Amino acid sequence: MIDKHQIAANFSKAASTYDEYAFVQREIGDRLFERLDLMKIKPECIVDIGCGTGWFTRKLKKRFSRARVCGVDIAPGMLTQAKNHNGWFGKCQYELADMDRLPFSDQSVDLLFSNLSLQWSFDLKKTMTEFSRVLKPSGLLLFSTLGPDTLQELKLAFSRVDQRQHVNDFLDMHHVGDAMLSSGLYQPVMDREALTFEYETVKGILKDLKGIGANSLNGGRSTGLMSKGQWQSLVKAYDAIKASQSSYPVTYEALFGHAWGAQASATVASDTYPISLS
Repeated sequence: MIDKHQIAANFSKAASTYDEYAFVQREIGDRLFERLDLMKIKPECIVDIGCGTGWFTRKLKKRFSRARVCGVDIAPGMLTQAKNHNGWFGKCQYELADMDRLPFSDQSVDLLFSNLSLQWSFDLKKTMTEFSRVLKPSGLLLFSTLGPDTLQELKLAFSRVDQRQHVNDFLDMHHVGDAMLSSGLYQPVMDREALTFEYETVKGILKDLKGIGANSLNGGRSTGLMSKGQWQSLVKAYDAIKASQSSYPVTYEALFGHAWGAQASATVASDTYPISLS
């Protein structure tokens, strides 16, 4: 099971460097953001789930200037960075919260936006049920996450070094879709894009992953530093994977999804404490 306290600690530790290394996250987030062009919505209340340093929270406020926009994250360090970028007028609101226990009233949110946070959910159905609870019947859930082909080259290279798990397992698109359906979300849609980024060195790949706080959290993971021999074996294994290419390929399987709020009038019981988005 994923340790949420460890997730919060890892991302808080990386908060000060996150924006420097998060170009993949911004690329996928930009593609998610573009999908808003296809949606005919005029949201009054927007929540950015897993907002990190608030990059897309601010973009959402800029696009929907009249809306109340709140960024939510589990990592205190990330929210500190987000608030530092908020400006004198504090246009965006930020709250420390778990995406499985959102501090919002039933059917109170018009748009839930989530870029690359769902892969940190240990119970997709529970998370989607919480999303369904806070969405208005006409509200929109728009999200991205990562599929199982993500970091496949790095995973293969590590498998030739030892039998420990160095790379997280990621979500199957069909499991995400099933979780949306079972939570009562309306008309769920999923699609995927495979994105390949190129690096000059293996060290650069690992530096970027460490820089955003994306440490391996799955069971059986390696917890120690690699020896010089293991490092050399890793580079040799990755050299074999890239073959005649001049750079090291890194694949991200981006999963995109959207759904609408549950059409039924019944709401899901919650033990959270609502906050005011004003």
